[in-house]
Amino acid sequence: MKNLSILGSTGSIGCNVLEIAGMFPDRFSVIALTGGTNIDLLASQIKKFRPKVASVLTRDLADKLSERIPSDIKTEIVFGSEGYIRAATLEGIDIVVSSIVGSAGLLPTIAAIEKGYDIALANKETLVMAGEYVMNLASSKGVSILPVDSEHSAIFQCLQGQREEDFDRIHLTASGGPFRSKPVSEFKDITTEDALSHPTWSMGKKISIDSATLMNKGLEVIEAVHLFNVSHKQIEVIIHPQSIVHSMVSFIDGSVIAQLGVPDMKGAIAYAITYPERMPIKQPVPDFAKLSNLTFESPDTEKFPCLKLAFEAIKTGETMPCVMNAANEVAVAAFLDRKISFMDIAGVINKTMEKHNLIKSPNLEDIISADDWARKICQEFTN
Repeated sequence: MKNLSILGSTGSIGCNVLEIAGMFPDRFSVIALTGGTNIDLLASQIKKFRPKVASVLTRDLADKLSERIPSDIKTEIVFGSEGYIRAATLEGIDIVVSSIVGSAGLLPTIAAIEKGYDIALANKETLVMAGEYVMNLASSKGVSILPVDSEHSAIFQCLQGQREEDFDRIHLTASGGPFRSKPVSEFKDITTEDALSHPTWSMGKKISIDSATLMNKGLEVIEAVHLFNVSHKQIEVIIHPQSIVHSMVSFIDGSVIAQLGVPDMKGAIAYAITYPERMPIKQPVPDFAKLSNLTFESPDTEKFPCLKLAFEAIKTGETMPCVMNAANEVAVAAFLDRKISFMDIAGVINKTMEKHNLIKSPNLEDIISADDWARKICQEFTN
């Protein structure tokens, strides 16, 4: 029996984790959940899984959630950053699923690592903001960081049983988002609704916008650098609209190993929370006979400059990836609030990065300080 803490249980990843846990009640016990503001969904999850602790964003939401929970359920309702950390560090946890969207996932994930708990990582911002710090901490605590993103799970699977010295490159696939074929001359007319309509994956608002700008893939590049201890020069992004090949790894003899599957997150999630086992989660195998073709193309970084900014950030290193991530979160929020256009997103991120004075060999306090600074600066560009 594995005891799970799910940070971000009301998001798409969290809901999928709970669906898998529900398939195997003899294998998983859910002992902690966190949500943001969707207390109706969180209440239903609490009623089904009866965790010891559940956390929400504010005291007011915690009070409202408590009113929705039957008196015979003894789940402790907590809130705020302290509540999230409590959910991540509860005694008896075997693995923490870190799937809170954005920078809010950093401190609870670090707290769980400090506690010695293995991490199933879906929150890519944790490694974008503080990759070297987090991976060094995990190593010192003997903690495994198991990737949940389908692309990083694919790379992880492709590397199993391979010698480190035989590795050559990572080929990180991307669907291309909703505007892959849209002429750049029409980008000025892109609406929030357009950008939220992803052709392949069902995701939350922030991740959907990141996918539309290709920033999501840029964040994944930075995450892969830290997860697999490789140079950004050893990572190639390749557009694969069918999303059947989740990513590939090539080796020094020219061999390429690819991991394939239907475009669904359950396989990657199940592998992360049961590694090294595989579970019979009833996922279909792609119907290869009906696949007319699998296509691949290079990304257009002039059309999608956010991807180029991400490579520049990881090349610069130090606190630049953290600053880029913070600026992106502010810019995406401004676009969703209709304060800036789709084409403005990359511009305000770039302006913020250009104003940043790097902090060398940053500690956690430096990283948080850089994040705060970037948000304030970027907000000046979006107001």
